Amino acid sequence: MRNVVLLQWLSLDGVAEEPSDWFFDDGPELFDLIGRVLASQTDVLLGRGTYDYWVDYWPTADVEPFASFINATRKHVATSSDLTGSWENTVRMTSPVADYVRQLKQQSVGDIGIHGSTELARSLIAARLVDEIRLVMPPTIAGHGRRLFPDVGDMDLQQFDLLEVEKTPKGTLFLYYRASAEN
Repeated sequence: MRNVVLLQWLSLDGVAEEPSDWFFDDGPELFDLIGRVLASQTDVLLGRGTYDYWVDYWPTADVEPFASFINATRKHVATSSDLTGSWENTVRMTSPVADYVRQLKQQSVGDIGIHGSTELARSLIAARLVDEIRLVMPPTIAGHGRRLFPDVGDMDLQQFDLLEVEKTPKGTLFLYYRASAEN
């Protein structure tokens, strides 16, 4: 079974929206981490808002290692309406998102990534479909913006095991969690 892996930038106060507003270049360690996480992913899940935000930027971007990865990888977009724009390797999810992801997990090729889609990530965590959470946490308080978990009242308790912690010279933490077998 394939793993669903959430890679998320998160400020100390829990903000996940627009990390470019509060995350500053941290050095080569960040690119090494991104490269390691992306290396195992063969599919990506995107929410409609993230797709609309990215469709005009990433097809011509040269920010590596993400640009080559996101353009070559099959992107599954959670939306009830037709997709606008043209982005190679993009498909619309055709059934309820949780059912679609369960079917995708049954395939045998690589991990499935979630990038930049906090609402989609929350819904998949609530459905217990996220196997790994990889957080990039700089020593920054954003002060405002959409949070990954603004109100978790609609989620049941879940446990994740901390498998690895890395720290850059500038203090950014890379936290690697795996869903606990106790869930």
